[in-house]
Amino acid sequence: MLRIIRNAENEVEIAKSKVLKPVHLLIACLKEKAGVIGEIYLKSTLDVYSLRVQIEERDDSIDQKLTSSFLFNVPVTEEVKKVFEVAISYMEKYNQVYLNEGHILKALIKTNVIDRFLTDENKKIILTLGTTSRDMITHLGNYSFPNINSQIVRKVKNTDLNRLVKFVEHNFSYEWSQTIKDGFLLSEPSIYIATDTEGEIVGFAAFDVYKNKKCYFGPMGVSMSNRINGIGYSLLHHCLKDMKDIGYEYAIIGEAGPIEFYEKACNAVVIPSA
Repeated sequence: MLRIIRNAENEVEIAKSKVLKPVHLLIACLKEKAGVIGEIYLKSTLDVYSLRVQIEERDDSIDQKLTSSFLFNVPVTEEVKKVFEVAISYMEKYNQVYLNEGHILKALIKTNVIDRFLTDENKKIILTLGTTSRDMITHLGNYSFPNINSQIVRKVKNTDLNRLVKFVEHNFSYEWSQTIKDGFLLSEPSIYIATDTEGEIVGFAAFDVYKNKKCYFGPMGVSMSNRINGIGYSLLHHCLKDMKDIGYEYAIIGEAGPIEFYEKACNAVVIPSA
């Protein structure tokens, strides 16, 4: 997100404008050209050059109310401020702690502030590819276990069943809790938990438990107050190490919400849609 913000500011300079507009954010997102953004770029009719031309043709910054924002080094329109407010509301709705490009893209579409730059088909492509959970894949052939704090993470014991199921249902969903419950039916449950200094569960991760799918990582979750402490990273890699030791060549990460987390944590890539 910081790179997108800086690139949006660069677009203001390129346009010789005095204010940053929502369309500058769209261009900055498209310039990423990787992951889901790259897929949007390939499957839509959007391109940076044509958007820049349209900005020049429709420049009405003088008529727009301006505001300042600690995120930016240039003035922004009230519409940009609104986009970030809506994006943050999406982040909070999904119980996430980091703002990402998916939140911004969805806010740009739902606030209708860039309607004149987009066709209905391009809106649909952005929402479908850029703002929903996607399956990802990471290859394990050259995987090496990173140097992480393993003291708080361990494999489950049968005695963990009830409290883990309650933790998952309370913090996430009934469906996930039932998936974890089914995982305990395996002779050796492929589930890890993370605990705090008091021994309370603060996170979990599993593989090969969802509908008996092999090579399938997930679900994984960490309680809201512990999501910036590297716990998810540790849980993920304990599972990936086991999957590599089993002999799996790859791991499928089902319906990954924070796509950028898995991109950075284990070099996972989005599986292209049909």
